[in-house]
Amino acid sequence: MANALDELTGPTMEEGRDTRVIAKQIPVTIGKGSKRLVIFLYIITFGLLVIKKKKLESHFMQLEQKINTNASEIDNYLEQRVMILQNAAKLLDKAIDLDKTTMVEIAKYRSGSANNEEIRNDIATKMENIGHQISVAFEQYPDLKAHQELADCLQQNSYLQREITAARTVYNDTVNQWNHDVNQWLWKQYVAAKAGYTTRVPFATSSEIREQARQVFF
Repeated sequence: MANALDELTGPTMEEGRDTRVIAKQIPVTIGKGSKRLVIFLYIITFGLLVIKKKKLESHFMQLEQKINTNASEIDNYLEQRVMILQNAAKLLDKAIDLDKTTMVEIAKYRSGSANNEEIRNDIATKMENIGHQISVAFEQYPDLKAHQELADCLQQNSYLQREITAARTVYNDTVNQWNHDVNQWLWKQYVAAKAGYTTRVPFATSSEIREQARQVFF
């Protein structure tokens, strides 16, 4: 049988394609044939299947808690980054006339992020922009480069951004495992459908950050 997708003969897309995360939760469903099979299996091996069902319910509850823990880890790094950028902005404000809106934005998110994916992504985007503003100001004033405290803040900011990226990867891995398991035929899919589970949406960056990534930096 020939390959359905042949990298040698194409077709290829010369103009490229920009992909985005589809923010849609798909309900888990199970067909009538699968339901009949479940009922039949229940009848002939009732005790074993009850135990299996309980184990799978526990599996999904644990996986859900893991997703929440992964999200919390991102929040922890975001809160640390808010504090670092706040310190950097204060140091810059003493030396130059830093844009006051930068300080306002940082103060707005000083208390950390709420346990909500949309709010978490918004805060991350704001911190990206603020970090960029501070870095630009740092480059525009050569005398500031000798300021060790400011240099340390920017280094910590860079480190935390890498940690946030790594934490998002872990979060997406767990979301991917969830999306795989809720649709794994037969028993996982059946338990997920009975519980009313849906697929979960992985992390997606903002349009603003995507546009910045296309800019020429050097």
